[in-house]
Amino acid sequence: MSDKTLEIRQATRDEAEKIADVLRAAFGPLSGEYTPGAFAAVTPDPHEIRERFEEGPIWAAFADGEMVGTVSVMPEPDWLYIRSMAVSPAAQGLGIGRRMLAVVEDYAVEMGFSRLYLYTTYFLKGAIRLYESSGFAHDRDTTAEEWHGVPGVGMDKKLGDKVKQNVVGS
Repeated sequence: MSDKTLEIRQATRDEAEKIADVLRAAFGPLSGEYTPGAFAAVTPDPHEIRERFEEGPIWAAFADGEMVGTVSVMPEPDWLYIRSMAVSPAAQGLGIGRRMLAVVEDYAVEMGFSRLYLYTTYFLKGAIRLYESSGFAHDRDTTAEEWHGVPGVGMDKKLGDKVKQNVVGS
């Protein structure tokens, strides 16, 4: 896949089924690691995905015209919360997750957020490596919290200087 064949754009409500498919493909092989409630939360059905469009933007990544990744965000008072980031197994390792994080960060800066926040599970080691190499640090206040009965880790990234530069440069 060349850079020209990868497109990341905001998704539309009519793509909810494809987004659900990407989430199921990415998290399905790990279903045994999750509690039933946690697995249901990471693999929302198309109806729930359509409802999420009311909470914040959802992006989709396309390789050669096929949806292979997704990420959504939800504005919170103190940060922009990143959720449901996933890349189809066949497309993992191609830099799609890193590119989606860059799109989210650009959006956060544009909207004036000074902090990104996400929550993940310990067994998603590749995702944790991606987040760490992208500037995320472990948030000690939420590390080892249980999420639907699964211990995990909160991570955040401070964007303060980028936000200030964006405001000054506007």
